[in-house]
Amino acid sequence: MTSYTDKGPKPDIGKFYAFDHLTFYVGNAKQAASYYVTRLGFEPLGYKGLETGSRKYAYHAVKQNRIVFVFVSSYEPNEEEAGYHLMRHGDGVKDVAFSVENLERIVARAKEKGAKIIKDIWEESDFNGRVRFAVLQTYGDTTHTLVDRSLYTGLFLPGYVRSPEDRLTKTLPIIQLNFIDHVVGNQPDKEMESAAKWYETMFQFHRFWSVDDSQIHTQYSALRSIVMSNWEETVKVKNKNFSILHADKRAGEGKKKSQIQEYVDYYGGAGVQTSP
Repeated sequence: MTSYTDKGPKPDIGKFYAFDHLTFYVGNAKQAASYYVTRLGFEPLGYKGLETGSRKYAYHAVKQNRIVFVFVSSYEPNEEEAGYHLMRHGDGVKDVAFSVENLERIVARAKEKGAKIIKDIWEESDFNGRVRFAVLQTYGDTTHTLVDRSLYTGLFLPGYVRSPEDRLTKTLPIIQLNFIDHVVGNQPDKEMESAAKWYETMFQFHRFWSVDDSQIHTQYSALRSIVMSNWEETVKVKNKNFSILHADKRAGEGKKKSQIQEYVDYYGGAGVQTSP
């Protein structure tokens, strides 16, 4: 295992504060949110759907301390974006959102370095203020939303109303999950290095920790992984997660597929690994 002390030059494009939220595309957003509430200790946070004017998607957000998950499902049978994701991958993480400072400079650098911009900077607002966003493509079908909420004081994001309380939560044990420690991006063989390089190039992240298959292996499979982090390394210093973990296996050298390769095979490519 290798820990890195040289972070390189300090980024000049603005700060990545923390994970803002994770967005899941699922078949039934209300049901998925209920599972995380009754089984994993989350609380209902916010809702956006037909009753609030969202005619295409239902959004159910849940929260536990500093963790926010948003579950999204489509109302329309022929909707293509979420429908394609579900058809190819099943329920899973579509987007990992970061809370950032200086959105314009971060997006400008990403454009300059050749990032695929799914949706350029836009703004949403309500009576609690305004939030600005941009969406970039990363590995597989996964995206990153950059969120500037410095001028917003509302519940979660514009358009959301507070979800009703789930009466079951008062009778359930406290799970006490505090924050997202890291996000695991599973990569097909030989694609891990390029995925890690993407974060260095686009966001000026640096290598925080790594391990290769000479250090972790069995007769069945081997592991390689790289942790990328922002300059402040807030996952360690401020007890906030701000690292991305990429992992794959050495193809053909084990007697069995690794758990990561099985994920890639069954998920249909690179993606964010989650465990309910």
